[in-house]
Amino acid sequence: MNNELDVTVLIPAFEEAKAIGGVVSRIRSTMDALGQSYEILVIDDGSKDETARQARNAGARIIAHPYNIGNGAAIKTGIRNARGSIIVTMDGDGQHNPEDIPRLLDKIGSYDMVVGARSRDSESHLHRDLANAFYNLFSSYICKKKIRDLTSGFRAIKADIARQFVSLLPNTFSYPTTITMAVLRCGFSLAYIPIKANRCLGKSKIKLIRDGSRFLLILLKIATLFSPMRVFLPVSALVFLLGFGYGLFRIIFLDGRYGPASATLITMSVLIFMVGLVSEQVAQLHYDRSANRD
Repeated sequence: MNNELDVTVLIPAFEEAKAIGGVVSRIRSTMDALGQSYEILVIDDGSKDETARQARNAGARIIAHPYNIGNGAAIKTGIRNARGSIIVTMDGDGQHNPEDIPRLLDKIGSYDMVVGARSRDSESHLHRDLANAFYNLFSSYICKKKIRDLTSGFRAIKADIARQFVSLLPNTFSYPTTITMAVLRCGFSLAYIPIKANRCLGKSKIKLIRDGSRFLLILLKIATLFSPMRVFLPVSALVFLLGFGYGLFRIIFLDGRYGPASATLITMSVLIFMVGLVSEQVAQLHYDRSANRD
């Protein structure tokens, strides 16, 4: 696809009729002041309300899914159809301020992706703040780089880089996690800017128990995909220490033999390590081939 514009502002939307018109209008005002060529691309993910009409009336280009596929699927559709050389993704529920877009664009020249990291004064629920803190800590360990906001959907990324990872993105809300880890795993540069997020207008689409547990499973899957040894090695070490410690305990305190349980645990630790080692090599081959294709 030949890029015809400087920027595509990409908004996935599902039943956001109350907010989407105002969001698009604010984006237009912000982008007009910058003087860059742009488009506002709204992916209507099967809304039953007036989301598409409100966005179109406000000046956005609309691509509609025939039914609700998922937030990540809408992002993938937008990436495939974006005409800008830089893609800015943001939510259509009013929680992201369009006035922050120039701050993302100012930094994208030096970096491949810039993420708006929600500051402490953002309007959010306590349980989400705690969950995000855990996700950020875990992902920082996996990526060997401090992740300030793993799940933020407000980010700017170079379009050619975003298209490399379209096939890896899930159809659900966890697409920011995948693309963050993919960017870092492939050696692209990442920066953060602090933003203040607002309380979203309307009812939240994310369910704590359903989407939280699903997100955790996806996070573990992504971790084993991008950096397997960061997961397999500590598990292998833990199993080895359990087996070794239990065997030592039997010998010293129970005057017994080392025992089959200890031997089994130590053998399992070796197998887990070898699986992690093979997975690491497979992951490296995958990215080497991807780099050669690019």
